[in-house]
Amino acid sequence: MDYKTLNFDWNKARAFLVTAEKGSYSAAAVALNLTQSTLGRQVQALEEELGVVLFERVGKGIQITPIGVDLVEHVKAMADGATKLSLAAMGQSEELEGSVTITGSEANSAFLLPPVIKKIRNLAPGIKIEIVAKNESADLRKREADIAVRHFQPKQPDLIMKQVSDSLGNFYATKDFIKKYGPFKTVKDLSKANFVSMGDLTPFIDGMKSFGIELTEKNFPLVTESHFVHWNLVKEGLAVGVMPHSIGDKDKSVERVLKTFEGISFPTWIVSHRELRTNRRIRFVFDQLVEYFTAV
Repeated sequence: MDYKTLNFDWNKARAFLVTAEKGSYSAAAVALNLTQSTLGRQVQALEEELGVVLFERVGKGIQITPIGVDLVEHVKAMADGATKLSLAAMGQSEELEGSVTITGSEANSAFLLPPVIKKIRNLAPGIKIEIVAKNESADLRKREADIAVRHFQPKQPDLIMKQVSDSLGNFYATKDFIKKYGPFKTVKDLSKANFVSMGDLTPFIDGMKSFGIELTEKNFPLVTESHFVHWNLVKEGLAVGVMPHSIGDKDKSVERVLKTFEGISFPTWIVSHRELRTNRRIRFVFDQLVEYFTAV
């Protein structure tokens, strides 16, 4: 290997990669927490260093050039290597202090995580917890989070996971809603109720069929991507919503729509990257989450 050629500036390459993925200088600058002018200079410097044009102006935007398309694959490989290096280094840490990022759905993050976070902070005040509340799955392999609370089993082989006790959810609505649109004596009666749409309807509609509940798009006059908005619409008496028992039963503004319905069972998994599992603080938080969600 000619080590004299290893004078590549990773910051410039990273600026190029993120710009290519985001599609604009402004979006890339936000992602990297840089000013747009700084990011633009890094990309321009890389172009001058390599002697190629990576982006072309198209109207008010930019478009990656064919040369840029070819080179971005090499930069992605560099990014993967940098990520693996960072993960391996973090895995060697034995200090019970530092940052740990946990990701989960809005509902889990807002209603279920706070008690266990309180316990973690009391036991290990040196650990700083960042909670990423998002309803789409974070990519643990790209370090978007250290630990995830998920309701499906991940398939990636480089992740470690622990299934905790299955959660039970149920149908909730206000007393006024039940009085106005009911009575709801059996699950089949829910076919006449309004629900809140959360993303793709197909899995929800198909899932309800297994309980004998026939729903169509007409049953979903309200649309949102937010668990918070969904739950507040339910509490305003506008629709039936689904929530875990541990959340819904505590909210006095709603009640279970079907008194005799046992509930909908769904799994809960605590997930982390396998290299981070050897990191003491992440291992500690992981174990605390497993213990807590098993009890809940």
